[in-house]
Amino acid sequence: MAFKTRISFVILLITMVVSGCKGSKTLVANGTVDTKLSVKQLIKNSTKANIDFTSLTGKLKVDYTQNQKSKGVSLSFRMEKDKTIWMSYLGIAKVLITPARVAFYNKWDNTYFDGDFAYLSNLLGTDLDFSKVQNMLLGQSLFDLNDDKYNLSANDKSYILQPKKQRELFELFLFVNPSHFKMDAQEISQPNDKRILHIDYLAYQKIDDKTLPELTKILAIEDEEQLEINLELKSVKLNEDVRFPFTIPSGYKKIEL
Repeated sequence: MAFKTRISFVILLITMVVSGCKGSKTLVANGTVDTKLSVKQLIKNSTKANIDFTSLTGKLKVDYTQNQKSKGVSLSFRMEKDKTIWMSYLGIAKVLITPARVAFYNKWDNTYFDGDFAYLSNLLGTDLDFSKVQNMLLGQSLFDLNDDKYNLSANDKSYILQPKKQRELFELFLFVNPSHFKMDAQEISQPNDKRILHIDYLAYQKIDDKTLPELTKILAIEDEEQLEINLELKSVKLNEDVRFPFTIPSGYKKIEL
């Protein structure tokens, strides 16, 4: 599978869950790294920072650059936490993700995909599910921090967590903000395959006492290929009633990934 095809499929997932809210304020996080903070306390603080809500609705502006060519689109998205993610581009292309299903269709070329998380799991070299994708894009750790043992270090801006024993197929690095204890960055690296997925949370915002990502930059690299994605959220509302209309039109050709 060519890099462009693989990474385009990843984009369909990662551009859906980062959240903001109408009338929100950018959060200025000037916390100071505490060199005496233990791994146990940092994990406790980070876990407490995980947000709770029912639904998200809004607009997501996506700008991406590949091979020195840039494009931008504005998407409508809806989400019911832990259950469903839905995205639409002018009704022409739609995506639906649930814990058991990953599907999308495109009216431009009459194609569709309908499967599960197995493809992305193989791509990243680890079992991937709805919860991991959701956590990663909400500024929360991709993995449950209580399921592993970590080494703790720091730079001048963030705490840095990495597993004491890195996984065989990929390496994980987590950068935790010392003010609100959400992620400053996350990185999954596959050195043997020359692949890196790096996510920077450039700005957070405070909404109803909840800390949510506002601006996010995603960098995907494989060999000499590089894709950069920048996300900006607008007009997003929390905890409204949501619907997820999604029916794959008859006669469309299934994409095999």
